[in-house]
Formats: sequence, structure tokens, C-alpha cells
Amino acid sequence: MIPNTRSLDFDLGETADMIRDTVSSFAQSEIAPRAAEIDRTDEFPRDLWPRMGELGLLGITVEEEWGGSGLGYLEHAVAMEEISRASASVGLSYGAHSNLCVNQMRRWGTDEQKRRYLTKLMTGEHLGSLAMSEPGAGSDVVSMKLTATKKGDRYILNGSKMWITNGPSADTLIVYAKTAPEKNSRGISAFIIEKGFKGFSVAQKLDKLGMRGSETGELVFEDCEVPEENLMGPLNSGVEILMSGLDYERTVLAAGSTGIMQACMDVVLPYIHDRKQFGKSIGEFQLIQGKVADMYVKMNASKA
Repeated sequence: MIPNTRSLDFDLGETADMIRDTVSSFAQSEIAPRAAEIDRTDEFPRDLWPRMGELGLLGITVEEEWGGSGLGYLEHAVAMEEISRASASVGLSYGAHSNLCVNQMRRWGTDEQKRRYLTKLMTGEHLGSLAMSEPGAGSDVVSMKLTATKKGDRYILNGSKMWITNGPSADTLIVYAKTAPEKNSRGISAFIIEKGFKGFSVAQKLDKLGMRGSETGELVFEDCEVPEENLMGPLNSGVEILMSGLDYERTVLAAGSTGIMQACMDVVLPYIHDRKQFGKSIGEFQLIQGKVADMYVKMNASKA
């Protein structure tokens, strides 16, 4: 892999450029050399999390008063792009941790919840996740079956979640459940779940065709006891919390795809110069030039 395939300069600003240089240097030296092994073994590289925490990447959108970097979604997307350029698997888990979990807690958590959970998530001591999808509920959020019933000072959760990124190893999860099933979309709430909560377990880690090393799993809640203070955001406002967060998630995770496209260019350009056929580099043939030009245009159009 060559260190930098030239792409269009979008003049994102000094801060974004600094983030790109810092993350690119880290990703190419500490993630890229391990990418193939991470994919082959399908083992989550947990040791990278404290390193990303030291660089301020895990709390990149969190306000400085809470120990975060206090940056915006542009810088978050740049970091996501460079991490995914080195390893799509690490990038996916990074996005789930930093955006789906940390950023949602930043936006909707109480001060006490932030004090209790954000520090360990931002340092990389804890791994974060978000659990919404179920076997019969993905985009159709209202079809979820996981319920949360109030009992004294606790909520009792029953049901399961499926295809949860970071789920098998997560220490802190934001979980969506029905608190008022009769209200449909207005009867879903968000909860902060800890790995050690009674009644919570990981049923299985799923094997995948791609993004191996980024763990995906099935989670089970059997009379799982959740303290009422772990309700995140207003009661029955889960859909608003979820959907408002997904708007940002789609932007940040899309940057992961542009990182993968950039990684393809990193590999392709040297190859078409090194590979010889009929006495010359295959990059000299118009057919190859046309294909690479299409790749380059689509990559930069996506970044734009």
C-alpha cells in the first residue's frame, strides 16, 4: 500500500487536515499491518481502543468539559475515513463505539450518566455499542419485541437483539425497548445497559463474510434488571433519540465507505504500473485507464 494516493483537495480546514494527518499516521502504522490478520482470525483488536482513546478519537464529538475533543462531525468523518482506509473492520467498530454509543450519550445522557460512563468509553477502557435491530425489526423499528416493564425502581427487559455491532464484547450498550407497546412509535425508550447486569447475556457471536474482526452478535434479555436512572432521554422518546442519531450515523459511517474506496485506489495504482503485459504496464491500456478513471471519479464524488 502506498502512503497517499492523490485525491481532490476539498479544503476542509486546518483542524480537519490535522486530524487526517494524525489518524492516517496512526492507522497506517498500527492498524494496516494487522488488517489481514484481523480479518483472517475474526478477532476483535481490543488493544487498539486505548490507543485511539489517547489520540482523542473515541470522544471526538464530546465537549471538552466532559473530557472529549470538542470537535464536529466533519472531523469525526475524517477520522472514520482514515481508520476504515486501514481496516474496514476496525472502522466499523470505531463508528459503532464513537458515534452510535458515545455521541448518543453525549446528546441525550444526563450529567450523572455522562459522569458514570463517558470517561471509560472515551479512554477505551470500555467498549460501546448500540442495540436496536431484532430478527423481525430493522428499519421497521416499531416491530421490535423487546419490552421494558417498570417494576419499582427498575425496568425489567425481556426479549433479544440481533446483528449488534460490538455486542459480544461491549461493556456499555444503548438499548431500545418498548415501554408502552400500545403507543407504537411513541412507546419506545432508550436504556443504558452494562455488561454485568443481571439477566443480560450474549447468545452468540455471528460469523460474517466481510468486516470480520468487527464483532456482531445476538443479545438476550431474560428479566434483565435495569435501574430507572439508566433510562436515557425522556420516557417513550426512543424513536426520536434513535432517528436523530441515525442522521449523524449515516454521515459518519458513509465516510468509512470512502475510506475503503481510497484503500482500493492505494492498491490499484501501484499495481497497474507494476503489472506488465505485451511489453508494457497494463496502466497504459485505455481499458484499464477508463476503469481507474471511473473509480477515481466515484471516489471523489462520494467524498464531496
